[in-house]
Amino acid sequence: MTEPAPGTGITLRQLLMSLGEPLVELQAAPAGLDVPVRDVAILDPEDQATAAAGELVLAIGARGRAALPALRAAGRARAAAVAVKLDAPGQADALREAATEAGVALLSVRRETRWEHLDSLARVIISGPDAPDPDGPGAGDLFSLAQTVAVLTGGIVSIEDTSSRVLAYSRSSDSDEVDDLRRLSILGRQGPEPYLAKLREWGVFQQLRASEGVIPVDPHPDLGIRRRLAIGIRAGAQPLGTIWVQEGAQPLAPLAEQALVGAARVAAAQLVRRRREVSADVRLTQTLLTGLLEGSTGPQSLATHLGLDLRRPATVLAYAAGSPSEGADLELTRAEVTGLISVHTAARHRGALLAPVESRVYVLLPELPAGLPMSTVRSWAQEVVEAARDHLGVPLRAAIGSTVDGLAAVPDSRAQADRILDAMRRGGVDLEVAALIDVQAQVLVSEMLALLQERTGLRDPRLTALTDYDRRHGTRLAESVLAWLDALGEVRVAAQALHIHPNTLRYRVRRAEQLTGIDLAQPQQRLLAMLQLRLPAED
Repeated sequence: MTEPAPGTGITLRQLLMSLGEPLVELQAAPAGLDVPVRDVAILDPEDQATAAAGELVLAIGARGRAALPALRAAGRARAAAVAVKLDAPGQADALREAATEAGVALLSVRRETRWEHLDSLARVIISGPDAPDPDGPGAGDLFSLAQTVAVLTGGIVSIEDTSSRVLAYSRSSDSDEVDDLRRLSILGRQGPEPYLAKLREWGVFQQLRASEGVIPVDPHPDLGIRRRLAIGIRAGAQPLGTIWVQEGAQPLAPLAEQALVGAARVAAAQLVRRRREVSADVRLTQTLLTGLLEGSTGPQSLATHLGLDLRRPATVLAYAAGSPSEGADLELTRAEVTGLISVHTAARHRGALLAPVESRVYVLLPELPAGLPMSTVRSWAQEVVEAARDHLGVPLRAAIGSTVDGLAAVPDSRAQADRILDAMRRGGVDLEVAALIDVQAQVLVSEMLALLQERTGLRDPRLTALTDYDRRHGTRLAESVLAWLDALGEVRVAAQALHIHPNTLRYRVRRAEQLTGIDLAQPQQRLLAMLQLRLPAED
């Protein structure tokens, strides 16, 4: 084993988030994602399996069961994780079980990833200056910065984002010094609209966007606004927020503007880092959720990452959008539909998780109350479908998967939701929102039709010849036979559905039997005809 590269150390969670692209996938994390990662070590195939505490062990060349000694050694040494490459999907199950037993995290490395690239990247993340710091910048630091600026300027400070939401503010010992704008902003966590409108009218926001310098705002006693200074927080040309300093009972310090310039640069670094951390955390959550839905990642990883109860009931909702209105941008429509689903679902279930996968959007509802009625979940899905139709002009279909006993069975709930959406796509279900109990027969028939369509050897060649005859001669014999079968042999009912005379229907059914030799008096033949004649016509 090569000598490890010592580093300051981060957590496994931070390492996975900082890797960015899915170079690795988390397969197991029996000790959670907050275990420390301090070193990277390379285990060559000919080396004896050894490890040290806190190491990320890259098991090069050890695939499948050959990686078991590395996992056991890493577990005994309390290493952070072992990374391996898998040749076949089935290898993951045995290795996950061994990793769980050893108490060490297991990472699977994408086959196309070069080990030296992963090694160098992990070392930079662990020991580099930009590595995430578990005690580093966050909301607490913004409050500390606000307090520091207050001391340097002698004023009352608030830090806001680009939507005028208050992110942090300084303490004020004298409430008489605080003007109405400051008081209402702190109480409401956002600047009150009448005051914001005045600031827009005076051109303050425009100046903040156009300038990197400090912008003075004159006092307006009639509006309850004291004198203040403001500076935009920006990363290059990208605005991130604003720092406001309100003058209190005493004038601001002579170097207040200089202090604000420095504070804006410090705040920019903190906000950029916070955005990166949030974005990385979202990516990790998406990866773990998608892996759980597809069955490639166990439930423990997502549960540990988000603090979820593995044994609480859960349900998967699946959404599929129809074609947008003519001229609409497809990618933009998908993004709007995904955002709409996210907002509506979050309003109904605080812990809802969303994962777009190809053309569908899946929503996991974890930790559901025991005995939650299906009608409640159905109403949530119906709200989303109606909102997509009313606000975006997009037809949306929703399928409700089974409510399962815990996160381990989430793939089963997703599979059931997919079956319903597949039947909807094939035209077997007329509902906008459905659970399997609503459309059990339609789903099963749709799946049988899909099997017949895929495997032509299962079809009756006489029925195939009948549909071919219709296509060549422009007749409607197959359609007439199917209508007669659907009406259980009631000629008048079937003829009325086809808008033809009953005698015409009788003729067509007899003609179909004569041309093909099918015997509709036989129950098995009738059953197969009812299925096969439902297949879409082939060109």
